[in-house]
Amino acid sequence: MKKYLMTPGPTTLPEDVLSIMAQPIIHHRTKEYQEINQRVNDGLKYIFSTQNPVFTLASSGTGAMEAAVCNLLSSTDKAIAIVGGKFGERWTELCKAYKIEAEVFEVEWGIPLDMDRLRERIKATKPAVLFSTLCETSTGMLFDIKAVSGLCQEEGVMLVVDAISGLCADPMLTDEWGVDVVLSGSQKGLMSPPGLACISMSQKALEKASKSDLPKYYFSIPKAYKAYQKDSAFTPAITLIRGLSCAIERIQSEGMENVIKRHSILAEATRAGVQAIGLELFPKNPSNAVTAVKVPEGMDGKKLTKLMKDGYGVNFAGGQGHLEGKIFRIAHLGYCDKFDVILALSCIEMALSDMGYSLTKGKAVAAAEEILKQLILS
Repeated sequence: MKKYLMTPGPTTLPEDVLSIMAQPIIHHRTKEYQEINQRVNDGLKYIFSTQNPVFTLASSGTGAMEAAVCNLLSSTDKAIAIVGGKFGERWTELCKAYKIEAEVFEVEWGIPLDMDRLRERIKATKPAVLFSTLCETSTGMLFDIKAVSGLCQEEGVMLVVDAISGLCADPMLTDEWGVDVVLSGSQKGLMSPPGLACISMSQKALEKASKSDLPKYYFSIPKAYKAYQKDSAFTPAITLIRGLSCAIERIQSEGMENVIKRHSILAEATRAGVQAIGLELFPKNPSNAVTAVKVPEGMDGKKLTKLMKDGYGVNFAGGQGHLEGKIFRIAHLGYCDKFDVILALSCIEMALSDMGYSLTKGKAVAAAEEILKQLILS
């Protein structure tokens, strides 16, 4: 059976990214690697919409999250973490690991931020850093980072944004919005294998990192900054960097505006398709990266995703935490195009029908096709 990935990471890889990683390994302390490294550095600045350095770490995206915590905070600092899903929770877990006092700003999963309530919390706590997510992958919810950043600037608080799944799918205008730190992972919108994390640091953030008293070594941003223009502080993941360089070239060739537009159309088509057969979206403000859908009443969501994976060969993500078995998630992220959405919706129709859900077959696909025509005509 042919297998298909419709998960929000890892995502399907382009053929040229795969092939370039099959080339013989090179040494990292060479001009050849330094040229690749420079292309990646410059390309990531373009993708992150920043003029500040973007460091690449040999880790998953969580490594960049840890780097943000241990470089930006000191032992006497307080932090606030916006928690509206499983990945928002990770910020508090990381702060706890470094014995940092981090208050949880709880947001109902799938619901937009209450900016007035957030402002009150910031004024009361006076945190050094506010941690947030762009797209909360566990719920498919998109947060208004532009508004959050404006609030942080007014209150003199440093903002750190987890854009691991949202980068390249949802707008993330780092410098224009005044966001201090943005981080992401390679296996999502960047169309590369898991194993790399990228983190942009404003000059204010770099200065704060130089004064942090928390323990760090491998994830030391001052060490990374010292080696940034040349290569890296430690042996880099050379093969993965090569793949990332190729993926960045694809993104630059398509153009970031077009990349975001493509993700927007794919997301709109997916949402139209599932709603056409009576399914309900979970988040109130859905991301372009992933569509979270409520499982029909009385149906076991875990059995549904298992059937789609084992019976039809299409791997979707299920719900996490208290949403386990209650939602499933369809990614339209990275190296994804119109016929991936058609395939996903067709699989959903067949699997739901197998499980006794009443629908008109082809209705989801037809609804999506009307929107996907924009990609053909543009």
